[in-house]
Amino acid sequence: MSEQTETDISVRSKFTAFVYELQERICTGLEQLEPVAKFHEDNWNREGGGGGRTRVIEHGEVFEKGWVNCSTVYGELPEVIRQRFGVGKGRFYATGVSLVIHPKNPMVPTVHANYRLFELYGKDGKTPVDAWFGGGADLTPYYLWDEDASHFHAVLKEACDRHDARFYPRFKKECDNYFNNTHRGNERRGIGGIFFDYCRPDEDHSLKDWCAFVMDTGNVFLDSYLPIVKRRMALPYDEHQRYFQEIRRGRYVEFNLIHDRGTLFGLKTNGRIDSILMSLPPRARWDYHYTPAEGSREEELLDVLRHPKNWV
Repeated sequence: MSEQTETDISVRSKFTAFVYELQERICTGLEQLEPVAKFHEDNWNREGGGGGRTRVIEHGEVFEKGWVNCSTVYGELPEVIRQRFGVGKGRFYATGVSLVIHPKNPMVPTVHANYRLFELYGKDGKTPVDAWFGGGADLTPYYLWDEDASHFHAVLKEACDRHDARFYPRFKKECDNYFNNTHRGNERRGIGGIFFDYCRPDEDHSLKDWCAFVMDTGNVFLDSYLPIVKRRMALPYDEHQRYFQEIRRGRYVEFNLIHDRGTLFGLKTNGRIDSILMSLPPRARWDYHYTPAEGSREEELLDVLRHPKNWV
């Protein structure tokens, strides 16, 4: 990108408005299934430019902890970004919505999603030198039902296919590769979904095309997740199953603190610590050399996490 066009400006404006509207829709949709807790809102400002709106839900009957955060931040490029992208002084603009929902019932999977736009500008602060979209959604079950995994992936695939038939297989593979606890013998965090990053204008897709695609994947998030919650939220569970949920949540924490680029980036750039660590579950455990019983549903899940499947 050598110059700032009206299309670039309209894409930025449209997507910035979208992330705040999507946050509203997602919070409303989740609250409709939660009889006790409601989201509370925390508006914050970033020193150096911009701010955000964090919404948090805690101690519910369905959702033990969750957050849906949107932000728009801008200003001088931090040194860590300059080093990462090999650029000199300049400015940046970033906007997006991200979420993590940890249900109480271990029969209901945890879910994560985010949709974001990042722009880099030259020294004059006006001329864009780079811009890209990123994001995705992935599911982390504790007890696996094939129909739930297939539904989640089918909804995401349909959204991808509306834009490019190559997207779903490409981004599904990227998701399986990214959300991977490599230090645990290539044990995936969950059963995946789609993950994409650095989606820049190319010969097939303009920045406007990428914007439409990312917005479409965000718009289907509730369709991919809420039917699963409704099917599983009233299922009975026992202390053993709750215990296993906490074991798996420990693996979730490990990924976020060891491998997740967004978490590490936030920690290295003096980000807002409450927002960065809100993705962590309220209860987790780490047992020494935990091994599930042979032939159990717990062992079945671990086998799938180590050998990703094609769900659609």
